[in-house]
Amino acid sequence: MALLEVKNLGISFGGLRAVDDFNLEIEQGQLYGLIGPNGAGKTTIFNMLTGVYKPTNGKIFLDGEDITGKTNIEINKHGIARTFQNIRLFSGLTVLDNVKVGLHNQKEYIYSALTGILRLPRYRQAEKAMDARAMEILKVFDLDQESGYLASNLPYGKQRRLEIARALATNPKLLLLDEPAAGMNPNETQELMDMICFVRDEFKMTILLIEHDMKLVSGICEKLTVLNFGQVLACGETSEVLKNPEVITAYLGE
Repeated sequence: MALLEVKNLGISFGGLRAVDDFNLEIEQGQLYGLIGPNGAGKTTIFNMLTGVYKPTNGKIFLDGEDITGKTNIEINKHGIARTFQNIRLFSGLTVLDNVKVGLHNQKEYIYSALTGILRLPRYRQAEKAMDARAMEILKVFDLDQESGYLASNLPYGKQRRLEIARALATNPKLLLLDEPAAGMNPNETQELMDMICFVRDEFKMTILLIEHDMKLVSGICEKLTVLNFGQVLACGETSEVLKNPEVITAYLGE
């Protein structure tokens, strides 16, 4: 059984059909790419997978469970986390607190508002446990030395890493990365490629990413789906898809 199965997914905005008859299967542990020209509908698909948009039609199954139409919070609790093309950190919070935000969806760290206000033992226990877990995650991303820094004071590449660390703190089954290499120089992109592969192996993570950097896509993605005008143009093994004449014409512009 595929970890993620998407069947005939579609969405319309007024008279515009943004995505039509989209199908996708991702196996546990795969590193899968979703590519296509600007405006092809890639981020719209991410928004449907994460509950930001409700599909007009079609079904989304995560680990065999139908999650179609559930809220963003419900889908995150079921096991999908994401990052964004434009970094969305809590810039006024510390690096540590940004990761702790991601831990709050897990039962072992939950406490009531009253418990927090009164600083009862349950509050202190949960906060101590969250601090320890957040530091473990930050160490994986080589951010533990900056745990007390404001997120806004990190350089761009480390902000990207922090956003991925926060997403992983929610303990997802599937991680969605929306153009993680956007704005990065070649050295930062290479470091990102290594980090994504490390996250997949270290966390036994399944990853779906949107990306325009073909070096990154061809370097780490095992399979690809190419989207064009809201419809699937091609899908399959990365090397074969990138040789497809229709893909070259529509996407690479040759």
